Amino acid sequence: MEVPIVPKSRKEIHQLETMLLIGTLLQPKVLEIIKDPVEKLTWVDSLAVAAGALAREKAGMIVSEIAEELGRTEQTIRKHLKGETKAGEFVRETYGLLKKGELNLGDLGTQVELISAKEKVKKLEEEVKDLEEKLNKVKDTLKKLLDEL
Repeated sequence: MEVPIVPKSRKEIHQLETMLLIGTLLQPKVLEIIKDPVEKLTWVDSLAVAAGALAREKAGMIVSEIAEELGRTEQTIRKHLKGETKAGEFVRETYGLLKKGELNLGDLGTQVELISAKEKVKKLEEEVKDLEEKLNKVKDTLKKLLDEL
């Protein structure tokens, strides 16, 4: 998927925003930070706002428009855009990699697919475990009934 560095439409803004968020989330330093469950929620939210702000700025939107659209204060948006927040700094780094062509988007897509597949496998393994427990209970019940006959 070709990601526009200077988006011209809403669709392109969302493409850039998504790639900035995914690209930033998959950076090893960010993955390390969000391992902490306490940090995870605030970090993911901050990264999403920073990615949204930068994508909209690159599309030519002004700070007040960005703030209104993202539901944040202008001060928060300015800090993210200037890289004065860690989230803003990391998203700007990701944008720089995209701009230089150093962020392999194919690899990102593959990594996202692998993460998704691993999550699906984990869910299926949990379902199999639950079903095995239920089956064993049914077997035990049947055995008791047969023993009583």
